[in-house]
Amino acid sequence: MKNLNRIKNKITNKAQTGFTLIELMIVVAIIGILAAVALPAYQTYTKKARFSEVVLATSAVKTAIEVCYQGRGRGDLTACDTATEIGITLADAAAGADVASVVITGTTAIITATGVTTLDDDTYILTPAESGGTLVWTQTGTCVASGLC
Repeated sequence: MKNLNRIKNKITNKAQTGFTLIELMIVVAIIGILAAVALPAYQTYTKKARFSEVVLATSAVKTAIEVCYQGRGRGDLTACDTATEIGITLADAAAGADVASVVITGTTAIITATGVTTLDDDTYILTPAESGGTLVWTQTGTCVASGLC
């Protein structure tokens, strides 16, 4: 009977032990590795989300240029290369919190949108080209190299 009680006490004592120091250190190391990977990915994700406002700011200007080109510019992009000609206010297009400016380049109708300083002043550029009576847009800018657009 004494032996049975002694064995029972040993089993009970073993069951009540907690985590060892090495087990806790391994868990802390795994959490540290996950945080080191997740934090930069999250920062890039939020920057991309904020830069989408800059891309969106160009869409109204792009649409206005396309409508102007189809309506009266047909074959002549210079008839639709200023804010006055397309009937839009560039200040309204750049009204977003993350948009520094939206500009149309005269004679070429290239649209350049620039993000604010917290977005590293990255640019998003849309260049129109006439092709078969319609406009084809090429996307360039510093946001391409940054991976934001």
